[in-house]
Amino acid sequence: MATPSLVTPAEKQPGGGTRMRRLAGAVMLSEFACTIALTTPVQLLLALHLDAVADTGAATAFGIVTGFGALVAILSSPVAGRISDRTRTRFGRRRPWMLLGSVAAALALVVIPFTTEVWQLVPLWCGVQLACTFQRAAGSALLAEQVAEERTGRMAGLIGLAAACGPLAGLALADVAPGGRAGTWAVVALCALGTTVVSVLLLRERLGDAPRPPLDLRALVASFWFDPRRHPAFTWAWLVRFLITCAYASSTYSTFFLMERFDTTTEELSGTVLLLGLLTISCVAVSCVAAGHLSDALRRQKPFIAFSGVLAAVALVLMAGAQDMAFVYGGVAVMGVSMGTFLSVDLAVCVRVLPDKDESARDLALFNVANALPDSLVPLAAPAVLALGGYTALFTGLAAFGLLGVLAGSRLPEVGHETRPGRWTVPVHRT
Repeated sequence: MATPSLVTPAEKQPGGGTRMRRLAGAVMLSEFACTIALTTPVQLLLALHLDAVADTGAATAFGIVTGFGALVAILSSPVAGRISDRTRTRFGRRRPWMLLGSVAAALALVVIPFTTEVWQLVPLWCGVQLACTFQRAAGSALLAEQVAEERTGRMAGLIGLAAACGPLAGLALADVAPGGRAGTWAVVALCALGTTVVSVLLLRERLGDAPRPPLDLRALVASFWFDPRRHPAFTWAWLVRFLITCAYASSTYSTFFLMERFDTTTEELSGTVLLLGLLTISCVAVSCVAAGHLSDALRRQKPFIAFSGVLAAVALVLMAGAQDMAFVYGGVAVMGVSMGTFLSVDLAVCVRVLPDKDESARDLALFNVANALPDSLVPLAAPAVLALGGYTALFTGLAAFGLLGVLAGSRLPEVGHETRPGRWTVPVHRT
């Protein structure tokens, strides 16, 4: 039986109806599928494919491909949220987009290894990003709609754990998949699609009588904007996610870092990346679940954000000066603890400061922009930074973003103070 305190709030929401254990499994599987589809290519498969296709310009081509993909995710996130909020079908408003997004992403992933030019790869990777954006916009809204506020930290921790497990599972599949590189891409695509199907089957949605938000041109343009003066807590939470995610975007270049600084061969690369991924997930798993439970118990979130930002900076400094793989493993372990801690509270903070819970997908999609923007800016800026100071300059610069995230986090309202009169007042409705 689900806990009454968890079931009652869900039943008051238009999309409610899933028992908490089923809901936890569903949102974890959906996030797991998205991270397999997105992170496995970024951490390994795209680099290997571009190394064969682009030869000496692989690093620059990687920045172009991932940069354009992230730009698509940025531009489509608010629109995807708005469309999901407006959807009314017999299967609900979230489940159709989760399933359709996963199917489209899987199809694009299967085709990618057959490309022979960088220009062919760009639209396909943009398609993967677009499809996963729709899936994530729909899946993340379930947290606001069906989870009681006092349990959001624990649920966010579980979602963060799933997000961390996805890349590890993808790398493991890439290491053992048959059929060469085309077979590897196909296995990753099928795994992402299969877990999404299970997720959709676990979910229950009751549509209710909520009216459809408008979907005209003015509404779509408004989806990309919020007033920082009226929603300061929302603004600071957005900025925290953006800054600290910039620090985490360093993992985008981990494959090239290993190849160029440590002369890791392509034959050794899969095993090394998999081992680093295993270390990361071990640290993320422990810190994510522990910090989520502790955050809910203490009713505090800001100290965990500060802790994660400082640790991210420390990890990047270790990586920046690493001349031995021992320092790389140490930096990865510290970064794993940082990521687990941040993932356990970040989504809970975002849900807590939403201006309007009835349009949760749209507002959470704006947070997804903060998540996707570093994935666009870092790869686009990285080639110039690498040319000036190598990986030492790149990682040190990204460490500064982690510390700036700590400063931004100090301006967040703590749990229970969201509607306190004054600068932290969060209006219920927008104009």
